[in-house]
Amino acid sequence: MARILGWDIGGANIKAARLPRHTDASGRKHVVSVPFEIWREKDRLPELLRDLSTQLFSTASPEALAVTMTAELSDVFLTKREGVTFVLESIRTCFPAQAVFVLSLSGEFIPIGEALLHPLDFAATNWLASALWIARKIPSCLLVDVGSTTTDILPILKGQTIVAGRTDTARLTTGELIFTGALRTNLAAIVQTVPVAGRDCRVASEYFAVSGDVHLILGNLRPQDYACATPDGQPPSLDSARRRLARLVCADMEMLSVDEIDSMARYIHARQVLQIREGLSQVLSRVPELQQYPIVVAGSGAFLGLAAAKSMNLSLGDLEGVFQDNEQSVVPCVSAACLLAEQLKDRS
Repeated sequence: MARILGWDIGGANIKAARLPRHTDASGRKHVVSVPFEIWREKDRLPELLRDLSTQLFSTASPEALAVTMTAELSDVFLTKREGVTFVLESIRTCFPAQAVFVLSLSGEFIPIGEALLHPLDFAATNWLASALWIARKIPSCLLVDVGSTTTDILPILKGQTIVAGRTDTARLTTGELIFTGALRTNLAAIVQTVPVAGRDCRVASEYFAVSGDVHLILGNLRPQDYACATPDGQPPSLDSARRRLARLVCADMEMLSVDEIDSMARYIHARQVLQIREGLSQVLSRVPELQQYPIVVAGSGAFLGLAAAKSMNLSLGDLEGVFQDNEQSVVPCVSAACLLAEQLKDRS
């Protein structure tokens, strides 16, 4: 098997996976995910790509690369065309001797030189890698991948990905893309009011707290899972999460009790689950036959997808046998690597 490196290059996180999918004798990991806010320091991208490749391959180097991305949406770029081009040029700079293939919105791996001629055909394709690979393993299912920022709801029927939208904008209209995630979601994008002392209290639409604070308070995430900057720059501890959440209603921990703050967290969690449930309902209304097949959940926020599916009494499947445990939070880059390996094998 060729030494393949799969990429999911996002605007807030970069994830990579190497094949073969097992650890070597040294126990070195074969998947890695690091936070990287591209809008703050985009020129560091090539350096970071090299570092991650070295982490995964040590003294060796990859022979082929499978690339997906979402970083092009970052507002550090004037257009998505500029963003895709920047990411691909960064890849080409780092790996001039390797065969680099980029996943297109049509589901094909295209050599990087050709991809640079039509950048918009390669914007936001990480979800497609996941859907195409899982369709080979679980022919009929509804895949729900909840990440730090977004949720993908991907219908798969009889081995085919039957999404209604391919671009971000189209997917937002179909319920297949929801901008809600386990870490980075501004709470004012989840709720407009929260209950405080028995009354509905409007929330401040400031960057006081994020979904990661809610899930840290509720025990859905550990401090080490809080893989993004906190809104106030303080550590991702339970106490600091509660302080941030109190400010959502323009209060602090002298004004609200721990029980009141935790009650707010439970309410916001329920509303975020409802956001995902609404997307599930929209997708299932278009493909009702999928109700007889399992929901499979992945991503760092899988607990949200599971809660939404359970609240709808949908049957649950799992990804055992498709992904190892440490791969289930980085499904797109692993899927991209597997798909490219399959394609190169077919060509040989």
